[in-house]
Amino acid sequence: MYAPPEEIYQYYSIAFEQMGKFDSAEAVLLKGLRKLPENIQLRTRLAYTYKKQGKYEKQIIEYERLADLDPINITFLDDLSKLYKDEERYDDQISILTKIMEIDPNNEKSQSELALAYESSGKDPLDIYQKRYEENMDNISYGLDFADRLIEADRADEATTILKRAIRIDPSSKLGYRKLADATQKIDDLDGATSALETLFNIDPRDQNVAIKLSDLYIDLANYGKALKWAEKAIDLNTTSGSGYGQKGKVYYLAWDDLRQNPFSNDDRIVAKLAFDAFSKAEELGYRGFNKKPWLSKNAKEVLYGKAQWFMADSKVKNRRKISAQSKEYEWVIESVIPPASWK
Repeated sequence: MYAPPEEIYQYYSIAFEQMGKFDSAEAVLLKGLRKLPENIQLRTRLAYTYKKQGKYEKQIIEYERLADLDPINITFLDDLSKLYKDEERYDDQISILTKIMEIDPNNEKSQSELALAYESSGKDPLDIYQKRYEENMDNISYGLDFADRLIEADRADEATTILKRAIRIDPSSKLGYRKLADATQKIDDLDGATSALETLFNIDPRDQNVAIKLSDLYIDLANYGKALKWAEKAIDLNTTSGSGYGQKGKVYYLAWDDLRQNPFSNDDRIVAKLAFDAFSKAEELGYRGFNKKPWLSKNAKEVLYGKAQWFMADSKVKNRRKISAQSKEYEWVIESVIPPASWK
C-alpha cells in the first residue's frame, strides 16, 4: 500500500522520538524537508526535535519559517512569541504579538503579553493598556490595570476618572476602592480618599488596615476626633493586635504636637499621658510601628501629666479618681487619665 512521502518521514521521526533518539529524528525530518520544503507538519515536528535537544535557536528559526508559511496561524505566532520571550528577545516578541493583534484584535491574552513585553523591553506600555481599556471599557480588570499605569506615570488625576467609572460598573469592587483611595491621596484629595475608604469599609467592615488608613487620613486633615474614632474601631476589630493601640497613641501624640501650648497646659499633659498609655499597651501586644513612648518617657516630667499635677488637682477631681481634658482644642478627647493608687 502506497504512503505519501510526508507520512513516511513522520513515521520514522516519531519512531526515533519514542526511542529518545531525537538526533536521528532530526536527520530524517531534514531529509524530508529537502524534498518537501513547505510541508508544515514536517517542519513542526522538526521544531519539536530541536526543543527536545535544547537547540533553541534552531527551534526559533523553524517557527519563523512556519510563521512565514502560514502567516495567520495564531498558534504558530503565539509559540514563536513565547520562544522570543524565553530568549529575552523582546523587540521580536513585540513584533509578533502586534501581528497577532492585527489578526485578532480582541485577543486578551496577547494584549496582556504585549504590555508585559513592552515593560520588559524598557518601553512605555501605557499606550497598550489604554488601547486595551478603550476597546473594552466595561472590563473592570482592564480599567484597574490602566489606572495603575496612569498612577505610575504621575497621572493620578486621570486615574481617578478611570477608577470612578470602574466602581460605577462594579460598586462592590474592593480593589477599585483601594486604588481610588490611593489615587485621590496622591493628588491631595484627602476628602476623596476618606470617602473611598469609608465605602470600602462598609463593604468589608472587618478590615483593620482600612480603619487604620482612615485614621491616618483624618490625622492629615487635622480631624483628630474622627482619627481617634477610627483608631478605636481598629482596636475593636482585633483586641489582640497592638496595631490599633499604636494608632491610638499616634493620634493622641500628633494631636498633642499640633495643639500644645507653651508652656504645656494640664490638658496638653493629659493628652500626652493618654498617648504614652496607648503606646505602652501597643508594646505589650508586640507592636513595632510608630511609637513615641521612648521620647515621652525620657521627657515625662516636662511633658506628661503625673503625680505632681495630680497633687495640685481640685478635690472634686481627686474624689472622682480621674481627670479629663477640658479645653475646646481637646473636646474630642473622651478618655480620662486614671491615676494609680499611689497618687494621693
